[in-house]
Amino acid sequence: MQAITYHGPHKVAVETVDVPKIIEPTDAIVKITVCGLCGSDLHAYRGDQSGVDKGTIMGHEFVGIIHEIGSEITNLSIGDRVLSPFSTSCSTCYYCERGLTCRCEKGQLYGFLSDGQGIHGAQAEYIRVPLASSTLVKVLPDITDNVALLLGDVLSTGYFCAESGLEHLEVELRQVSVVVIIGCGPVGLMAILSSIFLGVKFVFAIDCIEERLKLAEEFGAAALNFVDCDPVEKIKEVTSGRGADVVLEVVGNPAALQLAFKILRNGGVLSSVGVHNSPTFPFSPNDGYNKNLTYKSGRCPVRKMLTKSIPFALSKQFDFEKIITHSLKLSDGEMAYNIFEKKLDGCIKVVFKI
Repeated sequence: MQAITYHGPHKVAVETVDVPKIIEPTDAIVKITVCGLCGSDLHAYRGDQSGVDKGTIMGHEFVGIIHEIGSEITNLSIGDRVLSPFSTSCSTCYYCERGLTCRCEKGQLYGFLSDGQGIHGAQAEYIRVPLASSTLVKVLPDITDNVALLLGDVLSTGYFCAESGLEHLEVELRQVSVVVIIGCGPVGLMAILSSIFLGVKFVFAIDCIEERLKLAEEFGAAALNFVDCDPVEKIKEVTSGRGADVVLEVVGNPAALQLAFKILRNGGVLSSVGVHNSPTFPFSPNDGYNKNLTYKSGRCPVRKMLTKSIPFALSKQFDFEKIITHSLKLSDGEMAYNIFEKKLDGCIKVVFKI
């Protein structure tokens, strides 16, 4: 089969590799129909995520048809159309029982093999899914492959980020609160839609890429280009000098987190789902104390979050597929990574059709 494999910083290759096989009786083999290229994939691609073995199949977003199942799987059948969160989960460990499926004691991230340990990713024609019964979800007929793909990561993550920031506010307060999203990539755009879906009327989106800001405006946010204006001052202007009630940070770098902190009002909530590699915060514990800051962060527990994000998708309130700007073939893998990393050709989201 064809697969996009890792070969060092800024080097991937499209190779012919073996079709995966059942190893454990709880495994399934899925024939992939569409897979995605995510911002998180760039951490390995750029060399930020150390320890990835050369030859590892990249990617963690996919939708497909069950091709083969292990002997212990009873809730899935060959031919079922399924989606998957970006990590596997068992449903029975301490964390899964509490809804933190992203921290499952047996869970693994797709596309992360280190010293031979881990599982291959989804940018391929087939994938082996461990713990398939509790990881895979059947896709409802009303959900397209592209939306199902987004549910497995960016749509659910955007919803998680928004809900984490807003859960302390009653619906009535959400209608008069100011929410700011920092970063208008795929997750940020989904966070905009999620905030609106959850009752927020005053949504601001910050970025510097005009195509992304334009789409943010189409989705219902007020766009702020941080090159052309001071977003801190702009937000203070509309909040009588206080700052935003909630800030959603989805970028994953110190500058974005520092901006989020500056924009936030005293007593506000900063919800961060950006994957940060910096060893320190851009603000001190004393800074947080002096602002009475509530800081929420972490990986989205997609398997649990699907109970909310699937109804969100089924609402048909938004055209989620607008974020998909490039539909390519696996054989375009090297070009796709270059386009996606450098944000060429108005690129927001890349999917591979198989």
